[in-house]
Amino acid sequence: MTSFQNIVSFQPKLVSHAHIIQSDVEALEIAQHLAEQFKTRAVQRDAERILPFDEIEAYSQSGLWAITVPTEFGGADVSSYTLAQIIALMSGVDGSIGQIPQNHFYALEVLRNTGTFEQKKKLYAEVLQGARFGNALAEFKTKNSAQKQTSIKQMAQDFEINGEKFYCTGSLFAQRIPTLVKDENQREFLAFVPRNSQGLELIDDWSGFGQRTTGSGTVKFNQVPVLAEDIIPFDNAFTKPTLVGPIAQIMHAAIETGIARAAFEETLVRVRQARPWIDSGVATAIEDPLTRYELGRIIADVRASEVLLKQAARSIDAARPHPTIENIAKASLDVAKARAHSTETALKTSSKLIELAGSRGSQREDGLDRFWRNARVHTLHDASRWKYYFIANHVLNGISPPRRGTL
Repeated sequence: MTSFQNIVSFQPKLVSHAHIIQSDVEALEIAQHLAEQFKTRAVQRDAERILPFDEIEAYSQSGLWAITVPTEFGGADVSSYTLAQIIALMSGVDGSIGQIPQNHFYALEVLRNTGTFEQKKKLYAEVLQGARFGNALAEFKTKNSAQKQTSIKQMAQDFEINGEKFYCTGSLFAQRIPTLVKDENQREFLAFVPRNSQGLELIDDWSGFGQRTTGSGTVKFNQVPVLAEDIIPFDNAFTKPTLVGPIAQIMHAAIETGIARAAFEETLVRVRQARPWIDSGVATAIEDPLTRYELGRIIADVRASEVLLKQAARSIDAARPHPTIENIAKASLDVAKARAHSTETALKTSSKLIELAGSRGSQREDGLDRFWRNARVHTLHDASRWKYYFIANHVLNGISPPRRGTL
C-alpha cells in the first residue's frame, strides 16, 4: 500500500499548457486514445494498489477534466451523454480511474448553479489550465449520511474549517478539495480548499477490496483557512430545480455501465478462447447452448443499461436550458432508472465473467475478479432500492422525487 509519506510528498501543480477541447467529437476521440494507454497496466495497478498519479495527470492535461466548463468561460460544455460515455469508457478500462473525476465534475455542476460570476471565472480558469478538484463531502462518524459536523466559521480575516471527512475520492490527486461544511446557522457551503493549505491533512487509508486506487481516504481539517471567494452556497443547489443531483448520479450509472460492458467483452474473449478436452466429446464453450443462453442474457442487460443511460442523458440535456420542477423531476427519474439497472447489470455481468471463464477465471494474474470487486464496491455508493421506490412513487402517486445528490 502506498504510504502516507509518499502521498504528502506529491504536490500537484497547475499546468498552463493543458489542452483545450473544442467539441464533443474531439473529447470522445481523446478519451478513446487515453483509455488504450490506461489499459496497459490496469491489472497491475489493481493487484499492487499502485495509485494512478501519472494517468490522472495525463487525463487532466488532455483537457477532458474541463469538458463541462460552460462555453462562456472558455469550455466545450459537452453534452451529458458525451460525459457519460467518457466516464463509462474509462471505467471499463480501470474502475478507479473511471470514478476519480466524478466528484470533480459534481463540484463544477454545483459551481455552475450557485457560484457568482467572479467565482466561476476564477475556478473554471484553473480547471481549463489542468486543475483537478477532489472532494471532502461524506463523514464517517455521524449517525447517518445526512448529518455533518465539519464546520466553518468567520475569523478576523476570511474563514476557518474544522472537521474530518472520509470517502474523499480524488483528493490525493487534486489541487483543490471541495469541502462540504456547515456554519453556525446550519447552512451548508462548498469550500474549494487549496491542497497546500495549512492544517489540511490527507491520509491514504482507503482499504476497500474494490475500486482500490481511487484514493478514497480521510481528509482532516485543523483550523484550515479558506478565502471567502472560494466558498459557494451548497444548500441552494437543491432548494430550486437544478441538475446537480441528476449529473452526480448519471456519472455513477456510467461507471457501472462501463464496468458491465468491459466485463461482457472480456467474457466473449474468454469464451472464444475455450477449447474442448482431448477425446472427451465435450463441445466447445462457444457451441454450448447454455453458454449462449447466458451470453444472450448478459448482452441484453448490458445493452438495456446503455440505452437507459443515453435516455437519461437526453433528459438532462433537454432540461439544461430552462430547468423546471417538471423537467428536473423527469431527469432525476430517468437517471434513477439507469442507475438502478446499471447496479444490477454490473454485478451480474462481472459475476458471469468469472463463471463462464471457468477455472481460468480464478487465476489471480488475469485479474478477472477486479470487475466484480469494482462493481460490488461502487454499487454500495447509495442504495438502488430507494431509486426503485421513487420511480414507483411517481408512477403510482404522481409524487416527484426529492432534489438531492443521490437522485
